[in-house]
Amino acid sequence: MKMSLSVTPIVMALLLAGCTVGPDYQRPTMAMPTHFKEAKGWTQATPQDDKSKGEWWSVYHDATLDSLLRQVSISNQNVANYAAQYREAQALAGQSRAELFPSVSYDASSTRSGSRASTTGQRSVSNSHQAELSASWELDLWGKLRRTLEENKASAQASAAELANITLSAQSELAQDYFQLRIMDEKIALYQRSVDAYQRYLTVIQNKYQAGSESRATLAQAQMQLESARASAQDYQWQRAQLEHAIALLIGRAPADFSLPVAKLEATLPEIPNSIPSQLLQRRPDIAYAERNVAAANAAVGVAIAGYYPDLTLSASGGVSSSTFSNLFSLPNRVWSLGPELSGTLLDFGATSAKVEQARASYDASVASYRQAVLEGMQEVEDYLVELNTLKGELVSLQLSTAAAQESARVTRNQYEAGMIDYLDVATTENSSLSEQQTLLSTQSTQWVTSVELIAALGGGWQAGKSQ
Repeated sequence: MKMSLSVTPIVMALLLAGCTVGPDYQRPTMAMPTHFKEAKGWTQATPQDDKSKGEWWSVYHDATLDSLLRQVSISNQNVANYAAQYREAQALAGQSRAELFPSVSYDASSTRSGSRASTTGQRSVSNSHQAELSASWELDLWGKLRRTLEENKASAQASAAELANITLSAQSELAQDYFQLRIMDEKIALYQRSVDAYQRYLTVIQNKYQAGSESRATLAQAQMQLESARASAQDYQWQRAQLEHAIALLIGRAPADFSLPVAKLEATLPEIPNSIPSQLLQRRPDIAYAERNVAAANAAVGVAIAGYYPDLTLSASGGVSSSTFSNLFSLPNRVWSLGPELSGTLLDFGATSAKVEQARASYDASVASYRQAVLEGMQEVEDYLVELNTLKGELVSLQLSTAAAQESARVTRNQYEAGMIDYLDVATTENSSLSEQQTLLSTQSTQWVTSVELIAALGGGWQAGKSQ
């Protein structure tokens, strides 16, 4: 006990004298504009990066979409995979934290051995019983263990950001598939109405053809128009089925066990606010992942630099050893040892220097990746903003042209029924009307999908939500 007390001041002095080698982490600087160029009517806003985004999809006010997206974080297998990787990273950080403290181990054994003398032929048997308790502690004089912990903690945080990124990506993909499927339902319904109308036309023309008042060419035109509409409707059916299969996969279900009944799209398209601060990009999980990788790489530089310095480990052990178990714990049978161990490298022909240079190069690469992620994030937001702003005006024009095409088709039908024009004119205007309606629906689908992409590009929307 006296020896243990005398060692304590030495240990404390060594700890106080210790230092942490390597650079302390600072987030890489990057010039950021205060706003997005394509956010028209921008005014100064205060970002709330530390706030939870909550269920970002609630802005669409669609109960079915709400139900589906809540299942992603629970049942999606890719999300489950990254969740397990995050737990693994957390455990590694916990292991690094434990290495800062002493470790205590025990060992107990009992053996019985025998031998026979070569000269006398006599056989002897001996017993050996041992029990030992040992402790060791690597003093973190140069901060290698602390830098390792710092690296692993940053890696765990990067893993958490990666989990958030894969979750957001899966949710975004599901929302896009959902809106496309709902628009596909409207396209199928559009073509079914057209098929019904073309079938009525064909019946009338067949009757006229049999009566000799309509030509074979007109009959063929009506048949072609009907079958073309049927083919298009069937083409949309398999596309809808594949979207349904994709949604099933995203919620962790087999396609055979999932179906989404046909329904009208009742969601509300969210309005883009005039104020979208560029600092919202810091909420993007992929950018957070890149930044945490920079922190981990910075700590790795310190770990590499610590390789220049020796490691000091204090170890102590004590126990008992006896040939008879009954006397094992008696005073004369006690054994102990205590002492420091200093280990280091005298000559490695530049291996440590190479490791330090490798760590610094990896840090520089991670900084570049982080800055590139920020730039790409800004580009995505700008792209989706300009697309949505343009689509708004484009849809107004398409709605007007679609209404005009439908009116033209209605007038032409009336003229044909009055015997004023040939069916070829009807077929032309009907095709134009159908094409305009299809284009309008496709553009609306693009608008819904782009709105989801913008929300994902901003890391989960532009709303602050509740505090975490």
